[in-house]
Amino acid sequence: MPSKPSKIAYYIAVFAGLLVIVGVLAAIKFTQIRTLMGFGAKAAAAGPPPESVATALSESHDWEGTLSAIGSVAAAKGVAVSNDAAGIVTRIHFESGEKVKAGDVLVELDTSVERAQLEAMHARAELAETNERRTRSLVETGAVSPSQLDTDEAARKSATSDVDALRAQIARKTVRAPFAGKLGIRAINLGQYLNPGTAVTSLEATETVYVDFTLPQQRLGDLSVGLPIQAKVAGTSEPPIAGSIFAIDPAVDTSTRTIRLRAAVPNKEEKLRSGMFVDVSVVLPNRAKLVVVPATAVVHASYGDTVFIVEDKKPGSPGMTTTPDGKPVRIARQQFVRAGEARGDFVAIADGLDAGARVVVSGAFKLRNGSPIIESDGAANPKPELNPHPENH
Repeated sequence: MPSKPSKIAYYIAVFAGLLVIVGVLAAIKFTQIRTLMGFGAKAAAAGPPPESVATALSESHDWEGTLSAIGSVAAAKGVAVSNDAAGIVTRIHFESGEKVKAGDVLVELDTSVERAQLEAMHARAELAETNERRTRSLVETGAVSPSQLDTDEAARKSATSDVDALRAQIARKTVRAPFAGKLGIRAINLGQYLNPGTAVTSLEATETVYVDFTLPQQRLGDLSVGLPIQAKVAGTSEPPIAGSIFAIDPAVDTSTRTIRLRAAVPNKEEKLRSGMFVDVSVVLPNRAKLVVVPATAVVHASYGDTVFIVEDKKPGSPGMTTTPDGKPVRIARQQFVRAGEARGDFVAIADGLDAGARVVVSGAFKLRNGSPIIESDGAANPKPELNPHPENH
C-alpha cells in the first residue's frame, strides 16, 4: 500500500501533465487564430474580388419625337360577298383564300328558266322590229295610217325592254368580285339553294390596310393628316411598317377624351391582317438630342432607376489595382437617373447622365455602389440597335 507522500506526488504529476496538454492546445489554437487573423487582414487589404462585366459608352442620339398608342388593323376595303337574287348554285369559280381581280366571276346560279324565256323574248323583239320596218315602209306609200306605226314602234320598244330586263335578271344570278383582293373561306356548296343576301365569302383588299388608334386630346395640336407612323405587331421580331395618318376624327370622345385617328399602311407582303393589334408610333416633325444607353444598363428598382458608371480607382484605395493576368480593376459607381423613352435596344436618359460616360451594360444586377469590376471583351453580347432583328433559334 503506497504511502501518503507518494499519492501527493502522483497527483502533482497528473496535474502537471494536464497543464502541459492544455498549454499545448492553447498554443495551437492561438497559432490558428493568429493565422486566420492574418488571412483576414490580407483579405481586407485586397478587398472583395472584382466582378466581370461588359460596358459601353453612353451616346448622344438625335431622335425625332414620337407618340405611342395601341392600334387595331382594319381592311381598307372589305365586304361580305353575297348573291342579289335567289337560286341554286350551279358553278363555283373560286377557292378559299384565293386572290381575285375586280369583275372576276365567283358563283353562278341556275338561270336555265330565264335563258329559255330570253329566247322567247328575243323572238318577240325580232318580230316587233320586223313589223315596225314593214309598217314604216307602208306609211311612206300611204297604205296604212301613222297611228299603226306608232303602235308598232311601242311594241318594238316594249319587247326590247323585256329582253334587257331579263338579261339584267340573269346577270343578277352571277356573283362577281366588286374589287381586287383576297377571298375568305367559302361558305357555300354546289347545289345549295341561296336566298337573296346569303353570304358567299368575304373579300378584303390587301394592298393597303387601315390602322385605327386613339391619342389624348392634349396632342391634337401636334397631329395632322400625312404625318408618318410606324406600325409593329407586338411580340414579333418583324421590323415596323411605315405608313401615314389618313384621317382624324373631328370629334373628341366624351367618355375617354381621346381623338380617333386612322392611318393608311401599305401591306403588299400581307404581314398585317384585319383584327390584329399593333404598336403605333406617330413620328412628329420635331427632333431632340438625347443621351441614350443600352436598355440593359438601366437597373429598375422600387426606389428608382440607376446605372453603374465605370470609374478608375483612386490612388491609395484598398484592394487590388490589377488582376493576376494584368487587367486593370475599376470601380462601379451607382448613379440615379430618370429614364425616358425606349426605342429598339436603347433607352433615353432624361436626367442624371452625360454622353460619353462608360456604363455597365451586362452584369449590373450583381453590383453595388463601389464594387470593383473588370471589363470583359463583350463579344458574347449582341450589339444594341435601334431596329433590332433578333434571330429565332
